[in-house]
Amino acid sequence: MTGHRPARGPQAAVTVSVVIPVLDDAVALRRCLELLSRQSLAPLEVVVVDNGSSDDSAQVARDFGAVVVHEPRRGIPMAAAVGYDAASGEVIARLDADSRPPRHWVARVARAMSEESRDAVTGTGWFYDLPWPLRRPVAWIYLGAYYALCHLALGHTAVWGSSMAVRRTTWQAVSAQVHREDPELHDDLDLAFVLGPTRRIVLDPTLGVGVSARSLRGGAQLRRRLVRALRTLRVNWAVQPPWLRWTERLERALSRRGSAG
Repeated sequence: MTGHRPARGPQAAVTVSVVIPVLDDAVALRRCLELLSRQSLAPLEVVVVDNGSSDDSAQVARDFGAVVVHEPRRGIPMAAAVGYDAASGEVIARLDADSRPPRHWVARVARAMSEESRDAVTGTGWFYDLPWPLRRPVAWIYLGAYYALCHLALGHTAVWGSSMAVRRTTWQAVSAQVHREDPELHDDLDLAFVLGPTRRIVLDPTLGVGVSARSLRGGAQLRRRLVRALRTLRVNWAVQPPWLRWTERLERALSRRGSAG
């Protein structure tokens, strides 16, 4: 799965590294890596960040030829950032351990990011462990609310950590600004804040993946996610409040319209 650089072609305009943070999730990780091994366009590499697992997550990653990075400092923000730092592809794609990418996911990431004006792309999904009639409708409600509310908070499109990608040069430009030391933030929302309203983030519905609904089960899980969301907003709004973010976006849009005229 690593060490092979895909040939340039219509589907491979850019090379893609896939980063997966993991903590004690060997079973889900194995399935994710199996699916990545069957991609129509092989990734340049898969980087699995072991965030101090007590199970055999790291060994599962090695069995599939992934690059394993050990990060003992707990927290998805730190693990994800360390994985992005280690990636060598022109585009850094991100999945969670429980993500299930379809066969053309990497090829679609490469195609979506072949437009040089794009700094990041983000996708959609379905809940594979819900009853079949509910898998997509519940995900549409969940992700629709996520993207709509985050757009208001950010002044632009958010990114979703279960299916997203960022250009490596863009990551390098903002990597010092993400709050990687704070384990109680949503790392994907934090990255979206740092990317800011002047960079181009595109929601691409072709980047759909299956994900587990386990994070939505139980009051404790939902409260934890809400607390982290509010903390992520508070930390980033202290840097740039939403009205300034929207002002910056509108000024940029007016500037572009003026230059075009």
